[in-house]
Amino acid sequence: MSLHIGDETPNFTAETTEGTIDFHDWIGDGWAILFSHPKDFTPVCTTELGYMAGLKPEFEKRNTKVIGLSVDTVENHVAWSKDIEDVHGHPVNYPIIDGSSLEVAKAYDMLHPNASGEAKDRTAVDNSTVRSVFIIGPDKKIKAMLTYPMSTGRNFDEVLRLLDSIRLTAAHKVATPVNWKDGENVIILPAVTNEEAEEKFPDGWDSPKPYIRIVPQPK
Repeated sequence: MSLHIGDETPNFTAETTEGTIDFHDWIGDGWAILFSHPKDFTPVCTTELGYMAGLKPEFEKRNTKVIGLSVDTVENHVAWSKDIEDVHGHPVNYPIIDGSSLEVAKAYDMLHPNASGEAKDRTAVDNSTVRSVFIIGPDKKIKAMLTYPMSTGRNFDEVLRLLDSIRLTAAHKVATPVNWKDGENVIILPAVTNEEAEEKFPDGWDSPKPYIRIVPQPK
């Protein structure tokens, strides 16, 4: 089953490096980032997990939990974590899901439903599609999805920027323009009438075209 933005994220119970979790319970009433990897002890993924460990405090400021998935066992994850800390200087400070059954990867449409075999016998190439990022809201619905090839490390600063945009636009009737960063001007949604906009933005707006209404970012 293919997943789309707006779908409820598949729930699951799984072992992680921080114990057993029910995913929806673990998310709680905040936001979550689920990011996945095809195999432990792979070079690009090692750099990613280390960078995310350093960035985790920024996600915590935004009431957002971080969790990883790799198609290997918890025991392998723990051993891999030592390499990650050696490379990046940051211990892995978030749970990594035991993906050795392939069930979570299949539930999130990252592996073919018929994929099978022991995790230890599967290569990174076998699991190559397991390389995605999901931003999940407090309502447990998918707000954004990103998928990368194995050869390209993900930009987690961009994931943070995307999260800022999604959280802002969920709270206010605005959209964010190209290359927007937190604190910069935003755009009033087309669905908002000028009368409504005048109430919400009494200082007015810039309008280079009739359908573009630019205002400072709401607090």
